[in-house]
Amino acid sequence: MTTSLDDLRRDLDRRWLLLVLVAWVAVAGWYVFDRWTMIRWLSLGDTDDNMRLMQVRAWMAGQGWYDLRQYRMDPPAGFDIHWSRIVDLPIAGLILFFRLFTSPSWAERLAVGVAPLLPLGVTMVALAATARRLVGPLAWPFALVVLVTSASTTMLMFMPERIDHHNWQLAALAVTVAGLCDPRMARGGALVGLATAFSLSIGLEMLPYAAMAGAIITLRWVWDAGEARRLATYAVTLGGGGAAGFAAFASYANRALRCDALTPVWLSVVVVAGALLLLLALASPRRPAARLLIALAAAAAIALGFALAFPQCLGRPEQVSPELARTWLDNVKEAKPLYKHPFRVAFPIAALPVIGLIGAAVATWRARRTSSVVGWAAVALFTAFAVAMLGWQARAASAAQLLAIPGAAALAALLLPWLLRRSLPVMIGGIAIGFVLVTGMFAGLLIKWFPIDPPSAYTRRINGATGECMRTSRLLALNRIPKATMFTFVDLGPRLITVTHHDAIAGPYHRNGTAILDVQHAFSRSPAQARAIMARHGATMLLVCPDMAESTIYRARNPGGFYDQLAHGRRFAWLQPVPLRRGLPYRLYRIAPPNAAFPITRAP
Repeated sequence: MTTSLDDLRRDLDRRWLLLVLVAWVAVAGWYVFDRWTMIRWLSLGDTDDNMRLMQVRAWMAGQGWYDLRQYRMDPPAGFDIHWSRIVDLPIAGLILFFRLFTSPSWAERLAVGVAPLLPLGVTMVALAATARRLVGPLAWPFALVVLVTSASTTMLMFMPERIDHHNWQLAALAVTVAGLCDPRMARGGALVGLATAFSLSIGLEMLPYAAMAGAIITLRWVWDAGEARRLATYAVTLGGGGAAGFAAFASYANRALRCDALTPVWLSVVVVAGALLLLLALASPRRPAARLLIALAAAAAIALGFALAFPQCLGRPEQVSPELARTWLDNVKEAKPLYKHPFRVAFPIAALPVIGLIGAAVATWRARRTSSVVGWAAVALFTAFAVAMLGWQARAASAAQLLAIPGAAALAALLLPWLLRRSLPVMIGGIAIGFVLVTGMFAGLLIKWFPIDPPSAYTRRINGATGECMRTSRLLALNRIPKATMFTFVDLGPRLITVTHHDAIAGPYHRNGTAILDVQHAFSRSPAQARAIMARHGATMLLVCPDMAESTIYRARNPGGFYDQLAHGRRFAWLQPVPLRRGLPYRLYRIAPPNAAFPITRAP
């Protein structure tokens, strides 16, 4: 028995990478099986997922590599998307691969089902490497179990159909953590620098974490001048990787001085920061106080130079109008602090990050006299930063849960040996209770078993109606109508152009701000103003979906406005109802040409 256990330990240690990949294949296979209905029906639930697929389709149909305008939104000019092509590459590659075996339609469905699982594999390998380095050679299964079973918000980003860029950025964050605690300085610095440059080339969502990773590497050098090699390698790969990412992936629009992507604005910051950090590493004064002083001077120089060179970027990076910020961006749920969300939402999200922070702090204290203390201190700082970010925006939840996994794995590794020495009933019960506590699963179970702050019947009805509006089988029925430019809700636009052959006017993207405001104004203001706005955008049909979440906003905030009148049955001579098959949740109207008379009549 002892020999068998020893053999198992040796296999877990020696073949860890192979076993992690096997676990990834098993997890990926399960998720494909579990979400097969979604894959079959191309159920891209998020507006960004739909727009990502449209970007891939446009590129594969011949649109330029650096042209990221979406021409099926607000045609004919379209509007600019601030993303890059990095995430398009694996999706397009999978589509081409699956076309070898099946139809183009099925190849696309399979590709968007499999694509999110690729960054999941990278994430699992990086987390396993971190657990091996910090917790112990046999601790990596703990990290994978916590990831798959407990990091619910994080895992949602890797589900089939979730093809937006957040999963690749989370994978880069996991690689960053592995690099921070890598004992091999050059490799660790290169991992952090390249992962940061990769993430920033995709988008700026992880910019605060990128800055924190750079600060942690610099602090390691301040504490120990022997870390100069890690800092130098990080500096070179950060600056060089950022420049390469900009050259290879920055769209035509992102070559302007915009603040919301890796444009010349942030490229300047990345390159200058890399150059200054390289100079710090080469100088490496002997005294820690001197190293701290020049590090602070470098940080101040970067901040001051940014403020003087790009004052327009000191505010919101989206640079939207005050009206759009008030009516849309300030009301995005994920952009609000976690404490402003209902308890039933916030509690399960925050449980794992808090537990991970406790675990990282305990592990750092226990390792205070060992060589792993610096790695644990880096993870603890990063985890504390992620928990603090939850107080800024709830969208930080996925990163916070991911960064909590090493600390949670450390608690599991600390608890399990103690339980294995107890009697069988205590061991079994203790493992079950410990698992629920250490992984944070208790929070979700409490919310489920004790209906704390349950959603109202109204909220459930609105969510159900919104789901019906987005359903593939419902939208496909609109393809019986000849192709048209449809004036519809902002949140319905990306889904409409993905599933049907129709064009739309707006989607929830800040560079599309003028069109978003036009849609809001049309539904909120007078019928005459609504018709003028629709005519200005060349819309020939009006599509609405009653009780969709967005529609309730127009009715609640603008009683007597165009949409409120339409929802109450008022008829307009310039809108001709188009019959749809029974059971569809939509109301469709043909818009009369601008020069036609449009007397307003009331319904009898």
